[in-house]
Parts: sequence; structure tokens; C-alpha cells
Amino acid sequence: MGDEIRRNMALFPIGIVMKLTDLTARQIRYYETNDLIQPIRTEGNQRLFSFNDVDRLLTIKAYIEKGLNIAGIKQVLNLDQKEAAKEENVITEKTEQKRKEMSDTELRQLLKQQLMMNRPGGATPMNRGELSRFFH
Repeated sequence: MGDEIRRNMALFPIGIVMKLTDLTARQIRYYETNDLIQPIRTEGNQRLFSFNDVDRLLTIKAYIEKGLNIAGIKQVLNLDQKEAAKEENVITEKTEQKRKEMSDTELRQLLKQQLMMNRPGGATPMNRGELSRFFH
């Protein structure tokens, strides 16, 4: 089972979450009403919270302590989510662009130079990720 799946599993009733976050049940329900968190509901309509929900509540609590209002917190949390999604794509695009910048010939020349160089301490100067293009 992956870590992300575990972090999203709804496990904690509101009483445990209150102890973990030092928030009251009323505060937690208020944040749910304002769509800042979305706990899972059981068949008996009991709220169950995941690790990610607890993290989000702690983040909300920190923003409240800094003086942000609910509207400001919504904007910051939405911006954080957009930035995280965007950052994942940027890293992938940058990595792909960097990989494409070198032609196979240039890469072979660089590999040959680095293999011919005698480094003190036996350290291998080459980037192991670059070698993956040679092994199929």
C-alpha cells in the first residue's frame, strides 16, 4: 500500500482530531462548512479524518494564528494546491528539456572523457542517470 493511500485513509474520529490539533469540535465543523476540509462520513454520519485532513487543519490553525481570515485561507490553500501541481509538471519539463539538450554524440564524448580521466579517490564523475540511455 502506497504512502499517499495511507495518508488519505479516513481513520480518526473528531475526538482524536481535537486532541491532535487543539481545535474544538465547533472550529473543525466550521472549517468543514466553509469547505476548507472534507472529512469522510460513515453510514452513521460520523466524520472520519485522514492524516492529510489533520495536516490541513494544522495549516489552517497556523494561518488563523497569523491573522488570516477564512477567505484568505481559502485563497492561500488553493494557491498552494495549484503551485504544487504546477511544480510537478515544471520539474518534469525541465528534466526532459535538459535530457534533450545533449545529443547522443555529445553524451558519448562526455562519457568517453570522464572514463578517461583519472579522478583522485576513485570517485566516479559521471552522472548515473545519463547512462540509462545506453542500456536497453
